[in-house]
Formats: sequence, structure tokens, C-alpha cells
Amino acid sequence: MGERLQGKVAIVVGAGQTPGETIGNGRATAILFAREGARVMLVDIRLDSAEETGERIAAEGGEAFAFAADATRAAECRAMAEACAARWGRIDVLHNNVGIADGDRGLSNVTEADWERIVNVNTKSVVFTCQAVMPHMVAQGGGSIINISSVAAVCNLNMLAYKTSKAGLNALTQAIAMGAAPKGVRVNGIMPGLMNTPMAIEGFSRALGIDRAELIQQRDSQVPLKGGMGSAWDVAYAALYLASDEAKFVTGVVLPVDGGQCAMVG
Repeated sequence: MGERLQGKVAIVVGAGQTPGETIGNGRATAILFAREGARVMLVDIRLDSAEETGERIAAEGGEAFAFAADATRAAECRAMAEACAARWGRIDVLHNNVGIADGDRGLSNVTEADWERIVNVNTKSVVFTCQAVMPHMVAQGGGSIINISSVAAVCNLNMLAYKTSKAGLNALTQAIAMGAAPKGVRVNGIMPGLMNTPMAIEGFSRALGIDRAELIQQRDSQVPLKGGMGSAWDVAYAALYLASDEAKFVTGVVLPVDGGQCAMVG
């Protein structure tokens, strides 16, 4: 167990995960935060999945509790923040890990319903969670918010709604960061690249009708850095830095964690 987040209280939104052979970004981040001393509120629309994350944290001696909430609903986000503050008296870190891409079919085929669902989930969830925790962070003199975006925001990927939503999330992160900076609240983003996570592998394998092993090989070949795709732990360690006091002078940053994929642009 480490001490980089000792004494801090963190909320991880999207702390469950899609079933699969590997670990997802939200679950890995929640576990790592707990390992580094944070007490962690595990928020997910699927309570059972958040509870599974909590069981893993408890097995390692960490402290966490699961909470069901739909992050696209402002009232549920307020209830989330109030429950965390009531239980532990403060909110030091908010980690927003909610995101979807299923149903994104490009300009010619994307439906109105799929467009609204993807953009709403990927952007509204951040607005409402930030609204909910901001008064608590301001009252206590500071805090750290981390939003998980994607290299899709800046790289050439044929995912219209997802790309648009993540580009919007980058702008949203910077706008919130500038408004919160005078109040001592830091707001940063992470853009994961090609990751070996259940949502990316099992999800896209089913959606595209591609064998899992073949998909992994394809994605590995697109990563400039030797070794191929990253893992959820790569995202988690970047989030740990941004959540910790080591990053006390860092705000408004959108950090690629992508094995050099963004460096290929242009």
C-alpha cells in the first residue's frame, strides 16, 4: 500500500466495468486510488459491477463503498456528492470515467437516438458530476477533477458521435478548469489511446464481428511504442498523478496516454 493519496476521499464514476478478460479503466483507477490510501466511493449505473470493484478493494485492505447513480441525471449526481460528504466529510478527487461508443455509425448511418445517447453520456455526465462536487471542493479549499476523454478527439477515427463528444469533453475540461482555478480546484483530462480493456476488446469484437485475437493484433500494430496497446493500469497511474499533490500546479491539461499515437497526427 502506498501513501500518495493518504487521507483523501475520491469518487470514481464508472467504477464498474464491461465483463471481459482484462480490467477496465474505472476499476483499475479505483483499486489504485485505494492502494495509495484514498477512501473511494464507487459509482456506477450498475451497482453489482461497482460492488465487485469494492470487493477487490476490501480484499486488499482498502476502504470503499458502492453507490448506484446515472451520471447523466443531475439529481442523482447531487445525491452522489451528498452521500460521499455525509459518509466521509469531504470530496478531494472526482474521477469521471463514463463513456460509450456503441451505435456510432458515421455520418451516413448514425441515428438521432444513437447520436443523442452517445453525446449525452459522454458530456452531460461530466457537467452534472462536476456541478455536484464543486461546492464541496470549494468549501474545503481545493480538489482535483479528472475527466477521461480519448485520443479519438484528435486522431482520425471513423467514429462521428464518439469523436465529437470526446472533443467536446476536452473543451469542457479546459473551460471548467479555468473557472475553478481561482477557487483552488484543479481540472484535467486524460486521453487514452488504444487500450486492452473489456470495453475496447470484447465490445468492439462483438460489434465488428472480428475475432478477439485478430482485433488485439490489429490494435497492437497501430501503436508506435514497442509493446502494442496499453492497459487500464496505464490510465490509472496517470490519474493517480493528477489526483495527487504531486500535480498541485497542473490544471487545464488533457494528457495523452497512448503510446505515441497522438504524436503521429500532422
